[in-house]
Amino acid sequence: MTGGQATRPSDAVAMPRESRLAFHGARIGVAVGLAVLTYGLFPAAPAVDLPVYEVGSVASDNVIAPFAFRVLKTPAELKTEQDAVVRNIEPVYNFVPAALDTARQALAAFNSAVADAVDSGVGSPASISTIQRVASSWGMQLTVPQATYLGTERRRSALVLALSRVFDRWLSAGVASAGALDSVRGPILIRSRGEERRANADSVLTFSMLVSRARLIHPDPGSAIGDPLYIRMLATFFHPTIVPDHATTEVRREEARRSVSTAKYDVLAGEKIVGANEVVGREQNEKLRALHDAVDKNHGGRDAGRRIIGAILFDFLLIALLGLTIIVCRPQVYENFRWLLTVALAATLVLVGGAVVSLLRPVHPELVPVALAAVILSALFEQRISIIAAMVLATLVAGQSVFRGTNALFINLVGGAVAAATVGAIRRRNQSYRWIVTIGGAYIATAVGIGLTLDLPWREIVDSAGFGVLNALACVLLAVLVMPMIEAFTGIETDLTLLEWSDLNRPLMQRLSLEAPGTYAHTIAIANLAEAACRAIGANPLRARVGAYYHDIGKIEKPQYFVENQAKGRNPHDTLQPNASAQIIRNHVREGLELADRYKLPRALRAFITEHHGTGTISYFLDRARQREAGADARDYVYPGPLPQTPETAVVMLADGIEAAARVLHEPTAEKVREVVDHIVRQRIEQGQLTDAPLTLRQIEIVKEEFTRVLVGMYHNRIDYPAASGGVTSEFASV
Repeated sequence: MTGGQATRPSDAVAMPRESRLAFHGARIGVAVGLAVLTYGLFPAAPAVDLPVYEVGSVASDNVIAPFAFRVLKTPAELKTEQDAVVRNIEPVYNFVPAALDTARQALAAFNSAVADAVDSGVGSPASISTIQRVASSWGMQLTVPQATYLGTERRRSALVLALSRVFDRWLSAGVASAGALDSVRGPILIRSRGEERRANADSVLTFSMLVSRARLIHPDPGSAIGDPLYIRMLATFFHPTIVPDHATTEVRREEARRSVSTAKYDVLAGEKIVGANEVVGREQNEKLRALHDAVDKNHGGRDAGRRIIGAILFDFLLIALLGLTIIVCRPQVYENFRWLLTVALAATLVLVGGAVVSLLRPVHPELVPVALAAVILSALFEQRISIIAAMVLATLVAGQSVFRGTNALFINLVGGAVAAATVGAIRRRNQSYRWIVTIGGAYIATAVGIGLTLDLPWREIVDSAGFGVLNALACVLLAVLVMPMIEAFTGIETDLTLLEWSDLNRPLMQRLSLEAPGTYAHTIAIANLAEAACRAIGANPLRARVGAYYHDIGKIEKPQYFVENQAKGRNPHDTLQPNASAQIIRNHVREGLELADRYKLPRALRAFITEHHGTGTISYFLDRARQREAGADARDYVYPGPLPQTPETAVVMLADGIEAAARVLHEPTAEKVREVVDHIVRQRIEQGQLTDAPLTLRQIEIVKEEFTRVLVGMYHNRIDYPAASGGVTSEFASV
């Protein structure tokens, strides 16, 4: 179903500043009023002493959080979580390259001191004692055999050289002290020159592992004295190059502890804590107790004013989203205040219906009439606006406290969107049955989906589906019932109205068939052409057909002056002056509008009366006038217009001329028909009659193809009519 045509208001951008403020202010006022109405229908619940259900009990009603609050963890729970987080913090170790230099320098100093002791005593017992004192100053207690071993320069030099090689080879890569990694499992972080790298603790070399590798280059592994002395010297001069950074590790662990939330649950405003007839679990019990404490702490309605403002702002922002969508997708609706009020009225019907549904116990969100607004807006405007409006209204209703914790959002999103998408172009009155079935099917699908997800009993699923089907039936019937009043208020004619006027038994069409039978036959032929062409290019075929029915109703007043109603050999124009004849021909437009007013013809159909000739020239009588009088005023032989403004009126204009021209063809073959179609279309384009029509060249070609196809099947041999000079047919034949 598509909306009708109406005059678009002047662009608000061109208004003076004061006018723009009034223009936009009125529309913002509508949104604010709708938000206030929403709050009035769904007032925020005051803070009350809420019941605290015990674990295992069955809740008697929905408990919805009136505000956001937190359920805090116990100290034991918090510590357990913090310990778990701390265990995931990787220990930090520092790589200290200076430790290698320290080990080298200490080993070199020890070697020099022992050498000095040996030189001073030259192998005497005094020198042995000196070596022991030197070793003792480095923390080594040597036996006499060990001191004597070191007193031998060859053996001492071999030990010192081997230890230097050990330090250079492995300390430079990183070695940790014994026990530094005993309690560490998994990865660690090693910091070096401001950068960190991750390594597995098992892959880091420790002192015990260093001893094993040092034995590989032991200079005297078979000596009972030299072997333990080598290991003792390694332990004495070893300095770990990977050392734990306890301070940094602890800082990071403390940060991790602080990152653990003290709240066990964060409950949002409007969140369902427990539903009616649900078994209360431990989590619900803890939330109920925390809510009870929070309500006591807030002292009831102390912040009621803030909550009211917040609720109205919440509603206003959602409504503003709908307004923004209208501005972007259909600015004509925003500019026409009546149209915008109609959108607000549709939203009001949904809100009032939702408020009534909220009084039921239990609440049945399937009965919220979002589909009603969707059907109305799709019928009046377009499906995009309707779908977005349905989504916004579903969100608006579901956001109210009484529906929080229910499945209102999902149910009405699906039902409303399907309703908006289902109501499309109408070809038969019984299509409303299809709407009911489709929308009802959407509600059934939501009921089954929710029921299977929540493992509900089939009885509840069937009940929910039944309420949805009932809602679909009521919404469609109510929309059809109120549509005439809405059309009268907005000035928009929907396809339902066009269907009513498509009845050929209406009094005006009965008069046309009886008083101007030739025009009636011409009208039916044009209707067939226009409908086929509009369907092919994606225009509204119903509007084109019904508009074609009424485009020539003005000929009822003087039918005998139009060629299709004249008997052979009798033409009243033969006794008239050309300007008088032209005046009669022109007046069928004015007289058609007078009949339209008398019979209350819809505005969308009146456009066909005024636009089907555009501002074309009545050339037949203009040529006759010029033959008699060179100074004939061409303005007396021009139709009043305007030019066609829609695809449908443009197609009817083309069909009007082409049908009249094709009627006089002898043996109307496809080639001759195509020639006529091409000529008339080209003629209308050259005359500028299609300047304002929203038709592309591609669409015009499609229209020509459809005209040719339909005409070949419609017309056979016809009696020729004298054509005007230079044309396929006379203008007189097309009037």
